[in-house]
Amino acid sequence: MAASPHVVVIGAGTLGMCTALNLVEQGARVTVLEAQSIASGSSGRSVGVVGSQFTDPFEIMLRVHSFRRFRQWEAEGLGFNHIGYLRLARTREQMELFAKSVEMQAEAGLRSRLIRADELRDLVPHINPDGLEGGLFGPDNGFLDPHEMCNFLAGIVRTKGGEIRQYRKLLGMRRRPGGYTLETNGNPIDCDVVVNAGGAWAPRVAERFGQRLHIWPERHEAVVIHLDEPLGYTMPMVMDLVNGEGSGLNFRHEKPGELIAEIHKVNSIAPEDPDNYNDQCEEQSKVDLAELLLERVPDLPGARLGRGWAGLYPVTADHRPFVGPIDALEPTLITAAGAGGYGIQLAPVIGQIAADWVLHGAPVSVPGSQSLAPSAERNVLGH
Repeated sequence: MAASPHVVVIGAGTLGMCTALNLVEQGARVTVLEAQSIASGSSGRSVGVVGSQFTDPFEIMLRVHSFRRFRQWEAEGLGFNHIGYLRLARTREQMELFAKSVEMQAEAGLRSRLIRADELRDLVPHINPDGLEGGLFGPDNGFLDPHEMCNFLAGIVRTKGGEIRQYRKLLGMRRRPGGYTLETNGNPIDCDVVVNAGGAWAPRVAERFGQRLHIWPERHEAVVIHLDEPLGYTMPMVMDLVNGEGSGLNFRHEKPGELIAEIHKVNSIAPEDPDNYNDQCEEQSKVDLAELLLERVPDLPGARLGRGWAGLYPVTADHRPFVGPIDALEPTLITAAGAGGYGIQLAPVIGQIAADWVLHGAPVSVPGSQSLAPSAERNVLGH
């Protein structure tokens, strides 16, 4: 491959923009194609949480790489709200997992601590600790605005010579010696490598290249909670879900007098059509959310539900992202998609791994990340 290949990244969400940035930083010529506008898909509908409170060492290691970039970008002007992240535990076994997580995070240079049930109200005065054993708290975690993040990265990509073409749909492609000619609703584009960072649309992009990509676009809903008066403290991100167990309720500070909440578990019986799904919050979801909130934070001052919306989580069968080639015989077509609800926080490291595949033919900078390639064993139907 040429020393500075021309790479087309399809999709201008967080995964696409982080991939584009990693590539231009290493000397590649980059064109980002986006069918709509920057961050117009799942990225722009995310609640933007960035956390490291996990119990799996590989998941923590991935976030160490991501946090390194977030700290760099924050120093360069990206807004990041360090409100903290509290993951709740309902059982002693979960607390034991959390204790191991504290050790693993400490070894990785991340701050976290265990919170006993009788200490939860010191951190979140409005929480009802009934039925809880305690929690795992990361004070440096928080949230950002995904629109701001994508546009911030786009600015750097452009400064370094990359191109971003919005409202440019991929209509078809031709393979040619050493690369591809991409047909768009503008001029055709010749390139050496393509990165499919199409999010919920990634399976359709793969089809254009004659490949099958099994990603399930799963609908998730979020709602604004209005309070009669601002809380006397900043509500951290509170998550009631440990390795799939828990109610799935999560809520966090958005601004004074306003929280954002979502239910992290959805029973989708069919994948959503990303071009035609209900992007508003359904009334039943608001009822379910209100019940869970009344149970966990019963005395919020004058809490009432405001506007709601829905976005899509691009989910794989094993709930881990796809980063790498689907077909080893076509190493110039790389997938970077399927990060589910963790796309924002994993985007920096996914972009790093995808750039490795493009420029080195393997994920050389992140140990163990070969396991994220969409191999035949992983790229399967499932939900």
